[in-house]
Amino acid sequence: MAINPHFHHTNEQINEELIIIEAAKQNPERFGPLYNKYYKQIFNYLYQRMEDKDTAFDLTGQVFLKALTNLPNYQFKGVPFASWLYRIAHNEMMQMFRTQKDRRAVNADIGDLKYICEEHDEPFFEEYIPAIKKLLLELDADDLQMVEFRFFEKRPFKEIAEILDITEVNAKVRMYRIIEKLKKSMSKLKL
Repeated sequence: MAINPHFHHTNEQINEELIIIEAAKQNPERFGPLYNKYYKQIFNYLYQRMEDKDTAFDLTGQVFLKALTNLPNYQFKGVPFASWLYRIAHNEMMQMFRTQKDRRAVNADIGDLKYICEEHDEPFFEEYIPAIKKLLLELDADDLQMVEFRFFEKRPFKEIAEILDITEVNAKVRMYRIIEKLKKSMSKLKL
């Protein structure tokens, strides 16, 4: 799987970020660089999953407010700070989806959907797109989230585990089960 440099950091970048985090813990006014670095990324993450710009703006604001409020509790776990922000964003979004299920959307480009087919050893044709999107929307919210992180954002399992607050082994097992579920569903469709 190709690595998405937008979501991956070198050890040097992570260490530089840790210095900024520690400074922001001491003085909340120093949170600005983290906000500026990740605001667009978190907004896009939320907006892609709901297609409602106003709600995405509101949730993004809530994510950063919670992050700033809880920054003293942040503990470095060897992954980018963004993982913690994504966990907060994920929790905020899931809470909203529990009450407003019709807001959920799947936005993937052809390459993302093609990669899912390749994982299933299925041929890919553009006319499959509606059927694949339908199958993805039929997944429960947690399974869909795993697919989005792994296939659309190309995140490593370690980071997915941190975002979802599970072990890396659990993330791999869950992904395997989701792939098997999708494979069965795709074979039933006789695409």
